[in-house]
Amino acid sequence: MRYAVINAGGAGTRLWPLSRASFPKQLLSVRGGKSLLRLAYERLEGFVPDERIFVCAGTTHQQVIMEHLPELPEENFLGEPVARDTANAIGLACAVIVERDPDAVAAFVTADHVIEPVESFREALGTAFATVEAHPQMLATFGVPPTSAHTGLGYIERAEPLPDAPGSAGPGGGPAVFGVTAFTEKPDAATAQAYVAGGRHLWNSGMFVWRADTLLTQLHRHLPGAYDGVTRIAKAWDTPERTTVAEKAYAELPKISIDYAVMEPAARGEDEARVVVVPMSVDWIDVGAWPALARTLANDPAHNASNAVTVLVDSEGNIVVSDDPEHLVATVGLRDTIVVHTPDVTMVCPKNDAERVKDLVARVRQTHGDRYA
Repeated sequence: MRYAVINAGGAGTRLWPLSRASFPKQLLSVRGGKSLLRLAYERLEGFVPDERIFVCAGTTHQQVIMEHLPELPEENFLGEPVARDTANAIGLACAVIVERDPDAVAAFVTADHVIEPVESFREALGTAFATVEAHPQMLATFGVPPTSAHTGLGYIERAEPLPDAPGSAGPGGGPAVFGVTAFTEKPDAATAQAYVAGGRHLWNSGMFVWRADTLLTQLHRHLPGAYDGVTRIAKAWDTPERTTVAEKAYAELPKISIDYAVMEPAARGEDEARVVVVPMSVDWIDVGAWPALARTLANDPAHNASNAVTVLVDSEGNIVVSDDPEHLVATVGLRDTIVVHTPDVTMVCPKNDAERVKDLVARVRQTHGDRYA
């Protein structure tokens, strides 16, 4: 049967101070008062039933996540004692699901993206599911046609279309399915521009579909320590020993992403698994930093993006955010600057330095501990 797992880990430090360790970015409201996590769940409604949707996140966030997703069965929350990157989060989910359904095909989607229209997302998801169901050794990922030479995203180089895959027959058959030649993580500006001009590269969405047992086989081959740990946890998942086993095993897991651990070796043809990509023609916002979040906000004629009460005089191209609807933010002569107000922190940063907010949080934690982080 088909399953879906929403990966909802990560601290979202580049969206500090709105995103905090206790209230990460996937819980921020961005569309119609709905959180990113809620939007991710609703994209799956009607496609995968509630009882086969899982959420993987830190154990400390379970209560607030269940408040955002009251439909989620409590046993479908997969809590990580500590963050160990996506290879372990995905491996844990696959191991738990295989214990319940050895033939499961699972989609792994993100909790921090805005994807519109939803219909196009679901169409691509359906193509990926059908492809993996027909070819159990395939590892399917999703690529978004780039609209700019973005240097903060990963890229997928596609090969030729697969003639025997669902959707690859041409118009009317759904999204095509392509082989994958290579993955590139955050290229420099010149390389990104060449990728966009060449037309063979897609943005790496970080979403996947595969048989859960196929992914575990890959994990065993390429990252045996992680495989041993997550399968040990899965065996204890529905027993009173779950917490003890998970805490001990997770502390020993290598911290690595699924791209580095599995997708890149598989794309190089190092074993029988084959990596394929389904292009997803959507308006896609990876809400990883303030310029991306600004795309979800209202803009004035001077290209200031804001959700706040503002008075902006001779100010252009700014991002102004406040979590207090009664608080006024006023600027004069300000250009291309991020201003974020919360009850205990005010953060000001040039837009060009948005990626350095992560470094700022590290300095804040070094200076003040966890009080403001």
